Amino acid sequence: MGGKSTSINVRVLGLVSWYKSVQSGSLGPQVSPHYSARSSFTSKPHTHKKYYYFYYLYLLTTHNKSSMASSFTSSSVKFMVLLPILVSSLIVATVGNLNQNFDITWGDGRANILNNGELLTLKLDKASGSGFQSKNEYLFGKIDMQLKLVPGNSAGTVTAYYLSSKGSTWDEIDFEFLGNLSGDPYILHTNVFSQGKGNREQQFYLWFDPTADFHTYFILWNPQRIIYSVDGTPIREFKNSETIGVPFPKNQPMRIYSSLWNADDWATRGGLVKTDWSQAPFTASYRNFKADACTWSSGASSCSSTTPSPSNNSSSWLSQELDSSSQERLKWVQKNYMIYNYCSDTKRFSQGLPPECSA
Repeated sequence: MGGKSTSINVRVLGLVSWYKSVQSGSLGPQVSPHYSARSSFTSKPHTHKKYYYFYYLYLLTTHNKSSMASSFTSSSVKFMVLLPILVSSLIVATVGNLNQNFDITWGDGRANILNNGELLTLKLDKASGSGFQSKNEYLFGKIDMQLKLVPGNSAGTVTAYYLSSKGSTWDEIDFEFLGNLSGDPYILHTNVFSQGKGNREQQFYLWFDPTADFHTYFILWNPQRIIYSVDGTPIREFKNSETIGVPFPKNQPMRIYSSLWNADDWATRGGLVKTDWSQAPFTASYRNFKADACTWSSGASSCSSTTPSPSNNSSSWLSQELDSSSQERLKWVQKNYMIYNYCSDTKRFSQGLPPECSA
């Protein structure tokens, strides 16, 4: 259980500077004193920082709710145009045996690998959540997994699926799915940490119900960029901007982690909506894992070079970038389904936006 607490709590350390600005009163909109951090937060160090941050995002997204509703309507026509592209991208090339790729790490029997390694489930009840991690560490890769999220009233729950290294200057690439009331959309939260620094959040609604069926969540990580995709449609690109002083994850091998846990102090509407334990146990499901990646073992990479050979198509992802069609789909998602972008938050970054935002 200690490993679980560490893996969850270390994820919010990047919000310290933002939280300090809230405390000092320099950042608006302010959080009501009624929702101030309580002593109960001390059992999970740093969770209160994330609570304040998500309440702040909730205020921002609520302010734009009416415009998002009209965006959903107008985007339906655009989605029909893109539907053939989306459907064609659902095909999974190979299926990985989950027993061979992952270890259950916590949950006291709430996590299970079933059907001869074809299905993995995580459960959450009032006593505990659950989680798993990859057997391998990776240093660059093209990694995807199919997930089916907690159905019904999932408010207060978080399903986290991410890559992370260890230590105080860790690297991390996040997918986090923030539950909601029945009928309200999930929020897909993304973040990139490098050398222990995050604060690079982008959040999205999805253009489908992620609880009705499995969908593919994909991370491309190479020395030039990180691309997040959903069912083959890119939703975010984080480019290597080291030339302007922005650290990029490229030296620390990372494992894949996933967990289903209770975060009702911040996850849904900034903590205003609590977990309904009468709906427990909550279940998230995983299948069809695929990793075309450089594995790391005993201080060495399985890849002889991080520069792809022109004759080796299997390593083409090492220099892969978005083509013109993918760039158009990225713009479509960000125009119609993005609900928060740190690069647009001039109140949070009152001294100037991060340098990569203008790169």
